[in-house]
Amino acid sequence: MIPAAVDYVRADSAEAAIAALAEAGDEAKLLAGGQSLVPLMRLRLATPSVLVDIGRLDGLAGISVDGDTVGIGALTTHSALEHSADLAAACPLLAHVAAQVGDPAVRHRGTLGGSLAHADPASDLPAAVLALGGTLVATGPGGSREIAATDFFTGFLESVLGPDELLTEVRVPVSTGGWCYQKFNRRAQDWAIVGVVVAEGGAGVALVNMGSTPMRAAGVEAAVAAGASAGDAASAAADGTEPPTDNNADGDYRAHLARVLTERALVAAGA
Repeated sequence: MIPAAVDYVRADSAEAAIAALAEAGDEAKLLAGGQSLVPLMRLRLATPSVLVDIGRLDGLAGISVDGDTVGIGALTTHSALEHSADLAAACPLLAHVAAQVGDPAVRHRGTLGGSLAHADPASDLPAAVLALGGTLVATGPGGSREIAATDFFTGFLESVLGPDELLTEVRVPVSTGGWCYQKFNRRAQDWAIVGVVVAEGGAGVALVNMGSTPMRAAGVEAAVAAGASAGDAASAAADGTEPPTDNNADGDYRAHLARVLTERALVAAGA
C-alpha cells in the first residue's frame, strides 16, 4: 500500500526539529531510521501530516563511558551498538541485545532512540534498557528532562514523550555482572513471541511481549533478591502480566514461555 500524502521537513538541528514539532502539534512524527514508522505508514496505520526528518542531525549519535554511566545518543544505530568495543566492555548485555534486532539492514538504519520512542512491547531494546535501570533524556521547548525507563512506557505504542519532545540521549549504568537474553521466535529475525532480559545476575529482569508495554518482572527480581533459586524465582515471571493472544501464541502459552525462559536466563546469568 502507498502511504498517505505527507509534508516533509528536514531538520538541521535538534532545536529546529523541536520547533517543527511544536508548530505541527499532534499531526507530526519524527523520522530517524524509519524502521518502525515507515512500515506503519505504508499500511496507513500511521498517517502523520508532517514528517520531521532528524536522521542526519549531528551530535545525537555516539557512545561514551563516563565513570559508571554509559551515555548513548538517541540516533545511535543498532549496528553501532552491536559493534562498539566500548559498549561491549562496559555493558555487553546491551550490545548483545542490539545484535538480535531484525536483520543487518534494519540494524544499519534503526536507532536506539527510535526503538524506545516507538514503545513496542515486542521490541528487544526497550526491555534491555528497563532491565538495566536506564534513564532517557527528552528535550523540548522548555529544555531537557530525565525520565526513568520504568516511567517511560505508558501503553501500547505510547510513552510519556510530549508531542513537541524528542529523545536525545539514553543512559545506562556500566553493567558487567551476569546477564542473558532469551528470545523465543519462530524464525530468525522475527519479533519475539516472548523474550526475557536478565541483568546483573537477576537484579534487573524485564519481559518482551508479555503485556501492552515493555515491563519489569518485579516478582522475579524480588525473589532473586531474597535468595530464591532460579526455578523458584522464575515461577513469578508471569505474575501481573497480560500476555496477548495472536496467531503466534495465546496468553497461557506466553506465560509458560516466560517462566521457562526466565529460569534459563537466570541460570545463565549466575543467579
